[in-house]
Amino acid sequence: MFFIGIGTAVPPQRHAQRDGWDAVQQWPKFSALKPRSRAILKKVLCGDNGIERRHLALDTLAEAFDPTPDSLQARFATHAPALATGAARRALKNAGCQPEEMDAVIISTCTGYLCPGLTSYVSERLGLRPDVFALDLVGQGCGAAMPNLRTGEALLAAGRAKRVLSICVEVCSAAFFIDDDPGVLISACLFADGAGAAVLACEPRAGSRRVEWKYTASRLVTAERDTLRFSHQNGMLRNILLPQVPQVAGEIAGKLFSESLAAAGVDRKQITGWIMHTGGRDVILAMQKELGLSAEDVRHSSSVLREFGNISSPTVFFVLERALNDAVPDGLWWMSAFGAGFSCHGALLEVGRP
Repeated sequence: MFFIGIGTAVPPQRHAQRDGWDAVQQWPKFSALKPRSRAILKKVLCGDNGIERRHLALDTLAEAFDPTPDSLQARFATHAPALATGAARRALKNAGCQPEEMDAVIISTCTGYLCPGLTSYVSERLGLRPDVFALDLVGQGCGAAMPNLRTGEALLAAGRAKRVLSICVEVCSAAFFIDDDPGVLISACLFADGAGAAVLACEPRAGSRRVEWKYTASRLVTAERDTLRFSHQNGMLRNILLPQVPQVAGEIAGKLFSESLAAAGVDRKQITGWIMHTGGRDVILAMQKELGLSAEDVRHSSSVLREFGNISSPTVFFVLERALNDAVPDGLWWMSAFGAGFSCHGALLEVGRP
Protein backbone atom coordinates (compact mmCIF):
# COMPACT_ATOMS: atom_id res chain seq x y z
CA MET A 1 0.00 0.00 0.00
CA PHE A 2 1.19 3.49 -0.89
CA PHE A 3 0.18 6.92 0.34
CA ILE A 4 -0.29 8.98 -2.84
CA GLY A 5 -1.89 12.07 -1.30
CA ILE A 6 -2.20 13.74 2.12
CA GLY A 7 -4.52 16.54 3.22
CA THR A 8 -5.49 18.28 6.45
CA ALA A 9 -8.10 20.83 7.54
CA VAL A 10 -8.89 22.89 10.65
CA PRO A 11 -11.62 25.42 11.53
CA PRO A 12 -10.70 29.02 10.67
CA GLN A 13 -11.10 30.19 14.27
CA ARG A 14 -7.73 30.15 16.01
CA HIS A 15 -7.38 30.81 19.74
CA ALA A 16 -4.22 31.39 21.75
CA GLN A 17 -3.99 29.43 25.01
CA ARG A 18 -3.85 32.63 27.03
CA ASP A 19 -7.13 33.72 25.42
CA GLY A 20 -8.75 30.68 27.03
CA TRP A 21 -7.61 31.78 30.49
CA ASP A 22 -8.87 35.32 29.92
CA ALA A 23 -12.23 34.00 28.69
CA VAL A 24 -12.85 31.48 31.46
CA GLN A 25 -12.27 34.13 34.12
CA GLN A 26 -15.21 36.05 32.65
CA TRP A 27 -17.48 33.01 32.96
CA PRO A 28 -20.11 33.74 35.67
CA LYS A 29 -19.60 30.28 37.21
CA PHE A 30 -15.81 30.54 37.37
CA SER A 31 -15.78 31.57 41.02
CA ALA A 32 -17.89 28.52 41.90
CA LEU A 33 -15.13 26.16 40.75
CA LYS A 34 -12.92 24.65 43.42
CA PRO A 35 -9.58 26.42 43.99
CA ARG A 36 -7.78 23.34 42.64
CA SER A 37 -9.83 23.50 39.44
CA ARG A 38 -9.04 27.17 38.91
CA ALA A 39 -5.37 26.41 39.52
CA ILE A 40 -5.40 23.61 36.93
CA LEU A 41 -6.95 25.90 34.31
CA LYS A 42 -4.40 28.63 34.97
CA LYS A 43 -1.45 26.22 34.91
CA VAL A 44 -2.44 24.49 31.67
CA LEU A 45 -3.60 27.59 29.80
CA CYS A 46 -0.83 29.92 30.95
CA GLY A 47 2.08 27.58 31.54
CA ASP A 48 4.54 25.98 29.15
CA ASN A 49 2.65 22.85 28.10
CA GLY A 50 3.84 22.75 24.50
CA ILE A 51 0.71 24.40 23.05
CA GLU A 52 0.55 27.99 21.86
CA ARG A 53 -2.74 28.00 19.98
CA ARG A 54 -5.60 25.77 18.85
CA HIS A 55 -8.21 25.79 16.09
CA LEU A 56 -11.69 25.28 17.52
CA ALA A 57 -15.16 25.23 15.97
CA LEU A 58 -16.24 27.99 18.35
CA ASP A 59 -17.13 31.55 17.36
CA THR A 60 -16.26 32.61 20.90
CA LEU A 61 -14.54 30.67 23.66
CA ALA A 62 -17.52 31.35 25.92
CA GLU A 63 -19.44 28.74 23.89
CA ALA A 64 -17.35 26.06 25.61
CA PHE A 65 -18.50 26.88 29.13
CA ASP A 66 -22.26 26.25 29.29
CA PRO A 67 -23.11 23.71 26.57
CA THR A 68 -26.13 21.43 26.37
CA PRO A 69 -26.20 17.94 24.85
CA ASP A 70 -28.12 19.36 21.89
CA SER A 71 -25.65 22.19 21.27
CA LEU A 72 -22.71 19.80 21.39
CA GLN A 73 -24.34 17.39 18.95
CA ALA A 74 -25.21 20.28 16.64
CA ARG A 75 -21.57 21.40 16.71
CA PHE A 76 -20.40 17.95 15.68
CA ALA A 77 -23.06 17.55 12.97
CA THR A 78 -22.19 20.94 11.51
CA HIS A 79 -18.42 20.86 11.57
CA ALA A 80 -17.37 17.19 11.28
CA PRO A 81 -18.63 16.73 7.68
CA ALA A 82 -17.16 20.08 6.63
CA LEU A 83 -13.73 19.38 8.13
CA ALA A 84 -13.60 15.83 6.76
CA THR A 85 -14.57 17.05 3.30
CA GLY A 86 -11.96 19.80 3.40
CA ALA A 87 -9.14 17.41 4.32
CA ALA A 88 -10.29 14.90 1.69
CA ARG A 89 -10.33 17.51 -1.07
CA ARG A 90 -6.78 18.51 -0.23
CA ALA A 91 -5.66 14.87 -0.21
CA LEU A 92 -7.31 14.25 -3.59
CA LYS A 93 -5.66 17.34 -5.06
CA ASN A 94 -2.30 16.30 -3.61
CA ALA A 95 -2.75 12.84 -5.17
CA GLY A 96 -3.86 14.21 -8.54
CA CYS A 97 -7.05 12.14 -8.27
CA GLN A 98 -10.70 12.83 -8.97
CA PRO A 99 -13.41 11.89 -6.43
CA GLU A 100 -14.97 9.35 -8.81
CA GLU A 101 -11.72 7.35 -8.77
CA MET A 102 -12.25 6.39 -5.13
CA ASP A 103 -13.49 2.84 -4.63
CA ALA A 104 -13.81 3.10 -0.84
CA VAL A 105 -14.02 5.76 1.85
CA ILE A 106 -13.28 5.02 5.51
CA ILE A 107 -13.96 7.65 8.17
CA SER A 108 -12.97 7.44 11.83
CA THR A 109 -14.20 9.65 14.67
CA CYS A 110 -14.95 9.43 18.39
CA THR A 111 -16.25 12.90 19.26
CA GLY A 112 -19.80 12.57 17.93
CA TYR A 113 -22.36 10.26 16.39
CA LEU A 114 -24.42 10.45 13.21
CA CYS A 115 -26.68 7.88 11.57
CA PRO A 116 -26.24 7.60 8.65
CA GLY A 117 -22.59 8.09 9.42
CA LEU A 118 -20.15 10.71 8.24
CA THR A 119 -19.40 8.71 5.08
CA SER A 120 -22.89 9.51 3.80
CA TYR A 121 -22.44 13.27 4.13
CA VAL A 122 -18.82 13.37 2.98
CA SER A 123 -19.50 11.14 -0.04
CA GLU A 124 -22.28 13.49 -1.09
CA ARG A 125 -20.15 16.63 -0.67
CA LEU A 126 -17.18 15.16 -2.51
CA GLY A 127 -19.23 13.63 -5.29
CA LEU A 128 -18.03 10.06 -4.75
CA ARG A 129 -19.59 7.32 -6.87
CA PRO A 130 -22.90 5.86 -5.62
CA ASP A 131 -21.29 2.40 -5.48
CA VAL A 132 -18.38 3.52 -3.29
CA PHE A 133 -17.75 1.23 -0.32
CA ALA A 134 -18.38 3.47 2.69
CA LEU A 135 -17.29 2.42 6.18
CA ASP A 136 -17.66 4.39 9.42
CA LEU A 137 -15.36 3.48 12.33
CA VAL A 138 -16.01 4.82 15.84
CA GLY A 139 -14.73 4.48 19.39
CA GLN A 140 -10.98 4.16 18.81
CA GLY A 141 -9.96 7.55 20.18
CA CYS A 142 -6.69 9.28 19.33
CA GLY A 143 -5.19 6.15 17.77
CA ALA A 144 -7.93 5.63 15.17
CA ALA A 145 -5.89 6.61 12.11
CA MET A 146 -3.81 3.45 12.31
CA PRO A 147 -6.63 0.86 12.25
CA ASN A 148 -8.34 3.02 9.62
CA LEU A 149 -5.26 2.80 7.40
CA ARG A 150 -4.90 -0.89 8.15
CA THR A 151 -8.47 -1.43 6.92
CA GLY A 152 -7.59 0.43 3.73
CA GLU A 153 -4.57 -1.83 3.32
CA ALA A 154 -6.80 -4.91 3.62
CA LEU A 155 -9.19 -3.65 0.91
CA LEU A 156 -6.30 -2.96 -1.44
CA ALA A 157 -4.55 -6.27 -0.73
CA ALA A 158 -7.76 -8.21 -1.31
CA GLY A 159 -8.29 -6.55 -4.68
CA ARG A 160 -11.56 -5.01 -3.50
CA ALA A 161 -10.35 -1.49 -4.27
CA LYS A 162 -7.70 0.33 -6.29
CA ARG A 163 -8.07 3.65 -4.50
CA VAL A 164 -9.11 4.17 -0.88
CA LEU A 165 -9.85 7.48 0.82
CA SER A 166 -8.88 7.30 4.52
CA ILE A 167 -10.20 10.12 6.75
CA CYS A 168 -10.04 10.92 10.46
CA VAL A 169 -12.01 13.85 11.85
CA GLU A 170 -12.55 15.05 15.40
CA VAL A 171 -14.59 17.94 16.73
CA CYS A 172 -13.15 17.75 20.23
CA SER A 173 -14.96 20.97 21.13
CA ALA A 174 -18.17 18.92 20.83
CA ALA A 175 -17.06 17.29 24.10
CA PHE A 176 -15.94 20.46 25.91
CA PHE A 177 -17.43 21.74 29.14
CA ILE A 178 -16.09 22.92 32.48
CA ASP A 179 -16.54 21.33 35.90
CA ASP A 180 -14.34 20.21 38.79
CA ASP A 181 -13.14 16.96 37.19
CA PRO A 182 -9.38 17.36 36.47
CA GLY A 183 -9.60 15.15 33.37
CA VAL A 184 -12.40 17.26 31.94
CA LEU A 185 -10.53 20.48 32.67
CA ILE A 186 -7.24 19.32 31.15
CA SER A 187 -9.02 17.91 28.10
CA ALA A 188 -10.70 21.25 27.45
CA CYS A 189 -7.27 22.91 27.58
CA LEU A 190 -5.41 20.45 25.32
CA PHE A 191 -7.67 19.12 22.59
CA ALA A 192 -8.59 20.80 19.32
CA ASP A 193 -10.62 20.32 16.14
CA GLY A 194 -9.44 19.13 12.74
CA ALA A 195 -9.35 16.44 10.08
CA GLY A 196 -6.72 14.50 8.17
CA ALA A 197 -7.01 12.39 5.04
CA ALA A 198 -4.91 10.17 2.81
CA VAL A 199 -5.44 8.65 -0.62
CA LEU A 200 -4.18 5.06 -0.59
CA ALA A 201 -3.30 2.97 -3.64
CA CYS A 202 -1.58 -0.24 -4.71
CA GLU A 203 1.01 1.66 -6.73
CA PRO A 204 2.96 4.84 -5.96
CA ARG A 205 2.21 8.08 -7.75
CA ALA A 206 4.65 8.76 -10.56
CA GLY A 207 6.93 11.70 -9.94
CA SER A 208 6.18 12.07 -6.22
CA ARG A 209 7.89 10.88 -3.07
CA ARG A 210 7.15 7.20 -2.44
CA VAL A 211 5.53 6.38 0.91
CA GLU A 212 4.91 2.65 1.29
CA TRP A 213 3.18 0.97 4.23
CA LYS A 214 5.47 -1.98 4.97
CA TYR A 215 4.58 -3.43 8.37
CA THR A 216 2.02 -2.77 11.09
CA ALA A 217 1.22 -4.00 14.60
CA SER A 218 -1.18 -3.13 17.42
CA ARG A 219 -1.52 -3.80 21.12
CA LEU A 220 -4.71 -3.64 23.19
CA VAL A 221 -4.11 -3.40 26.94
CA THR A 222 -7.56 -3.70 28.49
CA ALA A 223 -6.17 -3.54 32.03
CA GLU A 224 -5.51 0.18 31.33
CA ARG A 225 -8.95 0.83 29.81
CA ASP A 226 -9.95 3.38 32.43
CA THR A 227 -6.74 5.34 31.98
CA LEU A 228 -8.02 7.02 28.81
CA ARG A 229 -11.57 6.78 27.50
CA PHE A 230 -14.90 8.53 27.10
CA SER A 231 -17.84 8.05 29.43
CA HIS A 232 -21.31 9.59 29.29
CA GLN A 233 -22.85 11.83 31.91
CA ASN A 234 -25.91 14.05 31.67
CA GLY A 235 -26.14 13.31 27.96
CA MET A 236 -22.61 14.52 27.21
CA LEU A 237 -19.29 12.85 26.44
CA ARG A 238 -16.92 13.09 29.39
CA ASN A 239 -13.24 12.45 28.77
CA ILE A 240 -11.52 10.30 31.38
CA LEU A 241 -7.86 11.30 31.34
CA LEU A 242 -5.80 10.00 34.25
CA PRO A 243 -2.39 11.45 35.24
CA GLN A 244 -0.56 8.23 34.36
CA VAL A 245 -1.42 8.49 30.62
CA PRO A 246 2.09 9.67 29.58
CA GLN A 247 3.78 6.85 31.48
CA VAL A 248 1.37 4.19 30.19
CA ALA A 249 1.57 5.49 26.62
CA GLY A 250 5.35 5.62 26.67
CA GLU A 251 5.77 2.12 28.09
CA ILE A 252 3.31 0.48 25.69
CA ALA A 253 4.61 2.40 22.67
CA GLY A 254 8.20 1.50 23.55
CA LYS A 255 7.38 -2.18 23.87
CA LEU A 256 5.37 -2.21 20.62
CA PHE A 257 8.24 -0.53 18.80
CA SER A 258 10.85 -3.03 20.01
CA GLU A 259 8.63 -6.01 19.22
CA SER A 260 7.79 -4.63 15.78
CA LEU A 261 11.43 -4.13 14.83
CA ALA A 262 12.18 -7.72 15.83
CA ALA A 263 9.20 -9.10 13.93
CA ALA A 264 10.03 -7.09 10.81
CA GLY A 265 13.74 -7.92 10.98
CA VAL A 266 14.70 -4.24 11.14
CA ASP A 267 17.61 -2.69 13.05
CA ARG A 268 16.77 0.43 15.03
CA LYS A 269 19.55 2.32 13.22
CA GLN A 270 17.55 1.96 10.01
CA ILE A 271 14.78 4.27 11.31
CA THR A 272 15.31 7.72 9.82
CA GLY A 273 11.98 9.41 10.59
CA TRP A 274 9.44 9.50 13.41
CA ILE A 275 5.71 10.16 12.91
CA MET A 276 4.35 10.22 16.45
CA HIS A 277 0.96 11.17 17.82
CA THR A 278 1.47 14.26 19.96
CA GLY A 279 -0.78 13.52 22.96
CA GLY A 280 0.71 16.39 24.94
CA ARG A 281 4.07 17.72 26.08
CA ASP A 282 4.42 15.09 28.80
CA VAL A 283 3.47 12.33 26.36
CA ILE A 284 6.14 13.46 23.89
CA LEU A 285 8.70 13.50 26.70
CA ALA A 286 7.66 9.98 27.72
CA MET A 287 8.02 8.80 24.11
CA GLN A 288 11.48 10.35 23.92
CA LYS A 289 12.51 8.52 27.09
CA GLU A 290 11.08 5.11 26.21
CA LEU A 291 12.13 5.10 22.54
CA GLY A 292 15.43 6.92 23.05
CA LEU A 293 14.48 9.86 20.82
CA SER A 294 15.94 13.34 20.62
CA ALA A 295 14.04 16.62 20.43
CA GLU A 296 15.07 16.72 16.76
CA ASP A 297 13.46 13.32 16.15
CA VAL A 298 10.08 14.51 17.46
CA ARG A 299 10.25 18.07 16.11
CA HIS A 300 7.31 17.58 13.75
CA SER A 301 5.09 16.16 16.49
CA SER A 302 6.14 19.01 18.76
CA SER A 303 5.43 21.66 16.13
CA VAL A 304 1.99 20.21 15.39
CA LEU A 305 1.21 20.21 19.11
CA ARG A 306 2.45 23.79 19.45
CA GLU A 307 0.44 25.13 16.52
CA PHE A 308 -2.72 23.02 16.73
CA GLY A 309 -2.94 21.30 20.14
CA ASN A 310 -3.94 17.64 20.40
CA ILE A 311 -6.23 17.04 17.41
CA SER A 312 -6.82 13.43 18.45
CA SER A 313 -7.04 10.87 15.62
CA PRO A 314 -6.10 13.18 12.68
CA THR A 315 -2.81 14.15 14.36
CA VAL A 316 -0.56 11.63 12.61
CA PHE A 317 -1.78 12.92 9.22
CA PHE A 318 -0.64 16.41 10.24
CA VAL A 319 2.75 15.09 11.41
CA LEU A 320 3.26 12.95 8.29
CA GLU A 321 2.35 15.85 6.01
CA ARG A 322 4.85 18.08 7.78
CA ALA A 323 7.63 15.48 7.68
CA LEU A 324 7.13 14.83 3.96
CA ASN A 325 7.50 18.54 3.28
CA ASP A 326 10.71 18.72 5.29
CA ALA A 327 14.20 17.35 4.86
CA VAL A 328 13.58 14.11 6.75
CA PRO A 329 15.91 11.50 5.20
CA ASP A 330 14.53 8.71 3.04
CA GLY A 331 14.42 5.27 4.56
CA LEU A 332 12.21 3.59 7.14
CA TRP A 333 9.95 5.85 9.21
CA TRP A 334 8.10 4.73 12.34
CA MET A 335 4.50 5.94 12.65
CA SER A 336 2.77 5.43 15.97
CA ALA A 337 -0.43 6.50 17.73
CA PHE A 338 -2.27 5.46 20.86
CA GLY A 339 -5.78 5.93 22.15
CA ALA A 340 -8.72 4.77 24.20
CA GLY A 341 -8.76 1.18 25.19
CA PHE A 342 -5.82 1.39 26.07
CA SER A 343 -4.63 0.78 22.51
CA CYS A 344 -1.35 1.46 20.75
CA HIS A 345 -0.56 1.09 17.05
CA GLY A 346 2.58 1.32 14.96
CA ALA A 347 3.64 1.01 11.33
CA LEU A 348 6.87 1.02 9.34
CA LEU A 349 6.75 3.29 6.31
CA GLU A 350 9.41 3.09 3.60
CA VAL A 351 9.96 6.53 2.16
CA GLY A 352 11.96 7.19 -0.98
CA ARG A 353 12.37 9.41 -3.99
CA PRO A 354 10.53 8.73 -7.27
